[in-house]
Amino acid sequence: MSNQPASCGVGVLFYLAVIPDRFWIDKGIGAPSRFEETAVGEAVLAQAALSIPVVLHGIGLSICSAGIFDTGYLVQLARWRKRYNSPWVSEHLSFSRIGAGHETNAGVALPVPYDREVLDLLQPRIEAALEELGCPFLLENNVAYFTFAGQHFSEPEFLNELARRSGCDLLLDLHNVYTNSRNHSFDPKAFLSELDLSRVIEIHVAGGSEMMGYYTDSHTGPVAEPVWDLLSYVARQCPNLRGVTFEFHESTWPLLRTEGVLQQIARARSVLALAAAAA
Repeated sequence: MSNQPASCGVGVLFYLAVIPDRFWIDKGIGAPSRFEETAVGEAVLAQAALSIPVVLHGIGLSICSAGIFDTGYLVQLARWRKRYNSPWVSEHLSFSRIGAGHETNAGVALPVPYDREVLDLLQPRIEAALEELGCPFLLENNVAYFTFAGQHFSEPEFLNELARRSGCDLLLDLHNVYTNSRNHSFDPKAFLSELDLSRVIEIHVAGGSEMMGYYTDSHTGPVAEPVWDLLSYVARQCPNLRGVTFEFHESTWPLLRTEGVLQQIARARSVLALAAAAA
């Protein structure tokens, strides 16, 4: 699954959020000159960086893969973080890659069970990422179309403990929370009330679509209306929030175009301004 965030920084910082993987070709672990950066894309990004901070949102680390911790990818992220002086870097609390030798990529961010074994796996990896990147490292709560039996923690409990133990911060994807609440029948505000919102640095908002009896995190079109309500509810409770990113899939550009994207950004700014006033 791929996505292409639009820029939307609200509150403390106005920024451009980009997927750095879109700007290079990764030839794989062990390949000589592994990362081949695309000259045209990088030139556009370099030009943008002259006037706006660039936040990196990676999709290739696969930090939850049991048999892979790709330190080479992490070094590349750190190189770009330094190049653009990014205030933070984020990744997904998920895995997409399996196999330490002949690697397979699922092409989708797969969820993990919220148990002690995963916590123990992640803590040293996150600590290594924080040291390599030299900036806050955020992990994004994942969308999940199935659940695991016998988990030790609820999702909010797991996220809280992960942040406490490892020192990472959180990228709170409200559309992922909403999607999971639709598919698994829980109250999204109750979920948010259990989360340590002081660890939230960035929030994602997006739209979705129905497919085969599920509500999907397709990043299609404008932000889903209930997500705006969740943003209004939670923003005043996030003391360290630096901004909100509107995400949409590049294939749905015809549904939005520039005017539509700017409308979503303006609405996010309005919601946060009202939240700040109320606080």
